[in-house]
Amino acid sequence: MADTLAAPQKRTPLPKVQVFILLFIQIAEPVTALVIYPFIMQFIRDINITGGDETKTGYYAGIIESVFFLAECLTVVYFGRASDRYGRRPVLLFGPIGLALAMLGFGFSKAFWSLLVFRCLQGAFNGNIGTYLPMLCLKNSVSKSVMAEISDSTNIAEIYSLLPFMWTIGVATGPFIGGSLANPAVRFPNTLGKIALLREYPYLLPCAAAGAFALAAFVVGFIGLKETLPAALARQKKARQGTETEPLLANEIAPAANTPAASDDIPPLRALFIRPVFIALTNHAFLCFCQMSYDVMIPLVYATPIAMGGLGLSPLYIGRIMGLCGLLNVFTQIFLAARAIRYFGPHRIFITAFCCLTFSFMAYPFLNFFARKANGIDWRVILVMLVQLSSSFVIFPTFGCTQMFIVDSAPTQNSLGGVNGLAQMVSAVLRSVAPTFAASLFSSSVSYNILGGNFVFFVMCGISLCGLRAALMLPKKLPSAKEVA
Repeated sequence: MADTLAAPQKRTPLPKVQVFILLFIQIAEPVTALVIYPFIMQFIRDINITGGDETKTGYYAGIIESVFFLAECLTVVYFGRASDRYGRRPVLLFGPIGLALAMLGFGFSKAFWSLLVFRCLQGAFNGNIGTYLPMLCLKNSVSKSVMAEISDSTNIAEIYSLLPFMWTIGVATGPFIGGSLANPAVRFPNTLGKIALLREYPYLLPCAAAGAFALAAFVVGFIGLKETLPAALARQKKARQGTETEPLLANEIAPAANTPAASDDIPPLRALFIRPVFIALTNHAFLCFCQMSYDVMIPLVYATPIAMGGLGLSPLYIGRIMGLCGLLNVFTQIFLAARAIRYFGPHRIFITAFCCLTFSFMAYPFLNFFARKANGIDWRVILVMLVQLSSSFVIFPTFGCTQMFIVDSAPTQNSLGGVNGLAQMVSAVLRSVAPTFAASLFSSSVSYNILGGNFVFFVMCGISLCGLRAALMLPKKLPSAKEVA
C-alpha cells in the first residue's frame, strides 16, 4: 500500500469535447453582460427617461448595470438545486436559450421598465450558467458541478486554468460587439440604414449579435453536451432497460475519494468569524467594490459630454477601447499573471493593485481637464487614458491573490467551503451595489457641481486608499504562493 501511495498518479486525459462545449456555454455570460456597456448611456438618453437632464443619465445606467448581478446572485442557488433534481444538461441548456431571448427583448425595448425587466432576466439566466467571474472562484452553479463531474484530482487544474482565458475573451468580445454594431443606421446608412427595423430599434443589432452567440452556445450544447449527474445517468440506464424505478436520491451516490467522512467535524458558521478570515474577506470586499466601480465608470465617464466632466466619446470608440483593453488582458493573463504572482508574491500584487486603482480614479479629472483645453481628444488625453486603462492588467491577477488569501485564512480543511461561501456572498452583494453607487455619485457630483463635478473621484480614491490600508494587514507570505499555475 505504501508503494502504491508513493507512486506518481497518472494524469487522466481531459474530455476535450465536453470541456470545449462547457467553456463555450460559459463565455456567453461576459459577452451578454458587457455588450451594453458602450451604448447604455446613449440608450438611456434615447428613451428620454431623464427628461433631457444629462446629469441623471449615469444614475439610470448604474441601475441597469446593477440589476444584472443582483438577479444573478439571487438565482444561482436555485438553478444548482434544480440540476441536482432534474440533471445538469437540461438546466444548463436552459441558460443560453433564455439569454438569447432576453437579449432580443432588451434590444426591442423602448421604455426604462422593459430595459430593467430584460436586464434582470439576463442576470437570472446567467445565474444558471454561472461562468467564471473575475474573482478566481466559481459560483455554486451548474457549471461548477459539471466541471467537478467530468474531471478528477489529476486534471481539474487544467480545466480551471482555461477559465481566465475564456473570461478575458468574453470581456474583449462583448464591448467590441456593442460599440461596433450600435446604431447601425447611422454608421452604415447605405446598407443597414435601409432596414426600417434597425432604424426604429438602433440597439437591436448588437443585442441580437450577443443573443446569437448565446443561441449558438445552446445549439452546440444541445448537440454535444452529455449528462454528468450520476443519479440522472442511473435513471436513463434503467429507462433504457425498461425498468421503472423511483428516482435515485443524491445520497445514494458514492462519495468522492477526497470527500470528508461523515464523522468529520464541520465547524459552525460562527467559528469562521476569526481575524484571518475577517481580514481576507475585508480585502476581498474592497477589491470587488473598487474593480466593479472601475469597470462601470469607464464607459460612463467616457460617454459623458466634455462640458459635464466626461470625454464625449461615441459608443463605437468606447467599444473599441474596451475591446482592445480586454484583448490585451488575454495575453497578460496567459503569459504574465502567474509569473508576476510567483516573482513578487500575492501581498505585493495586492498593494500594487490598490495603488493603480487610486491613480485610475484620480486620472478622470485630468482627462476632462485636457479634453476641455483641447476641445476634444488630443495626445495628452490619450496618454492619460493609456496609463489609466493599464490598471486592469494588475486588477485581474489580484483576484487570484485574493483567493489565495481566502483559502489560507480557513481555520480547518472542513471550513474551506464555508469561507469560500462567505467570499462569494460578499462579492455578489458588492457587484450589485457598486454600479448604482458609482453612477449615482457621479451624477450627483455633476448635478450639484461638487468639487467641480469631481467629488465622486475623490470618494472612490478614498475607498481605494482604505483598501490599500486593509491590504497592509494581509500576511506577507503564504504557503500556497508557489502553487499558482
